[in-house]
Amino acid sequence: MRSVVRRAITAGLAVAAVVATTAGCVESGRGDTGTAGAQAVCPFAADPGVTATARIGFQAIPNADLFVKDRGLLAACLPNAKVTWSQFSSGADVVQAFGAGSLDIGTMGSSPATKALSAPLNLPVRVLWIHDVIGKSESLIAKDNSITSLAGLRGKRIATPFGSTAHYSLLAALGKAGLAADVQLINMTPDAIPGAWNGGQIDAAWVWDPTLSKLAESGGHIVTSSADTAAAGAPTFDLAVASKQFLDENARFAVVWAKLQDYAVTQLRTKPEEAAVSIGAQLGIEPKLVGPQLAGYTYLGAAEQADAKYLGGGFGADLHKTAEFLLSQGGIAAVGDESAYRTGIYGEAAKGASS
Repeated sequence: MRSVVRRAITAGLAVAAVVATTAGCVESGRGDTGTAGAQAVCPFAADPGVTATARIGFQAIPNADLFVKDRGLLAACLPNAKVTWSQFSSGADVVQAFGAGSLDIGTMGSSPATKALSAPLNLPVRVLWIHDVIGKSESLIAKDNSITSLAGLRGKRIATPFGSTAHYSLLAALGKAGLAADVQLINMTPDAIPGAWNGGQIDAAWVWDPTLSKLAESGGHIVTSSADTAAAGAPTFDLAVASKQFLDENARFAVVWAKLQDYAVTQLRTKPEEAAVSIGAQLGIEPKLVGPQLAGYTYLGAAEQADAKYLGGGFGADLHKTAEFLLSQGGIAAVGDESAYRTGIYGEAAKGASS
């Protein structure tokens, strides 16, 4: 059973390496100048003394990062820093960019982040922030309405971005159901999945919004979700990861970055309709469609993140557990001890943002 999954993962990583070369700067059309085109205003005292150059990678995931980008808040709070944004299709692409030394901060799921910290990659990166705890926002959706459980997918073709948190959740669910050797896994980026779905090349997909919603609009229905796999002991997260060198040289930038993420999380929690305008613009969808997506995630503020359970140190246990699972599936070469994954956490920014 493991050999089947291992071959699928190996092939997927090869494809991811190719896909990564196509990732680049993609904007929503609004730029980073604020939701109404007005001059962005920093929600706290700006820090003109920071002159860092930061290359930030983001994904089309509804979180605080998109709010910060859309409102132009980094430019407002760090007027003398130089920030460039690049969009990526998956965490595997972001890992590739870090490996190439072309990124300073990037969004990726907990599965690719664990791979980055594990052998054979052992990249010099650190987990800077937890963008969200993934729930129903990542789900397994099937075309055939008669399929109401994982067992109904025996012999079917399931697409997911290999190396992503969705892939991790899919493997966990299939393993628990004893079906890992009885389905065909296909590596596809989220933007490629709808075409394969409509063309009859796949029977199901484990993916996130906005692709998930598009498949639902095409008649698909949810079979299970990452909330279910989390309840079964395999939680997943979207993370911000940064290069160790960048953090060592730009601690003040990291604190302001985290303060803006914390501010944006508050907006998502307390003013979701207003926040949906910015996030919808960055995702290229109507604001009214953003609300259901936000409900599929749990967003943590800086004080929560700085707690011992998360970036205060405890999150290393989650990464270590993910690494053990990835090793069992052939996704990494070796698992370090838990202290090695604790070292891969940078909690100073969240702590500074919460004080």
